[in-house]
Amino acid sequence: MENKNLQTAVFAGGCFWCTEAVFQRLEGVINVVSGYTGGAIKNPAYREITTGRTGHAEAIKIEFEADVISFKELLEVFFVTHDPTTLNRQGADRGTQYRSAIFYVTDEQKKVADEFIEHLTNEKVFDDPIVTEVTELGPFYNAEDYHQNYYNQNSSQGYCQFVINPKLSKLNATFRNKLKKEKQN
Repeated sequence: MENKNLQTAVFAGGCFWCTEAVFQRLEGVINVVSGYTGGAIKNPAYREITTGRTGHAEAIKIEFEADVISFKELLEVFFVTHDPTTLNRQGADRGTQYRSAIFYVTDEQKKVADEFIEHLTNEKVFDDPIVTEVTELGPFYNAEDYHQNYYNQNSSQGYCQFVINPKLSKLNATFRNKLKKEKQN
């Protein structure tokens, strides 16, 4: 069997329904799981996360083929498809659970993330300072089943239409060459 150089990346960029939908469409991404990380209690449930008191972020765990798409390329998509300059907020979603974060799995990922943020800052890509935290990954808890593959199963729902669709349009316009063939439209 062929070695696919599988690696893991964990990002938080607001609501995990949005980030999951974005990263599922990239060539080289094998699996995306919505969940919670960066908090203080074990096995949190969504009803606890939404209070903002657990310290967890809504995050996604991405399994990807590093020979097809690099961690740096994933970072490019991450920074284009959410606002890394708003502290504990993405659009109307507010609270620490919606913070912008990279939860690194290896020291190399930390180095690449720190350098990438420094580059974006030096190039003044954003008008405001980047507030994305770069933190070592601790326990990751899968979200409840009804959160998994949410957009693909609920694309006609209002939140999907008004919040996720514009992100997917931006993804399609900016990274068309990185999309899975069946996800291009």
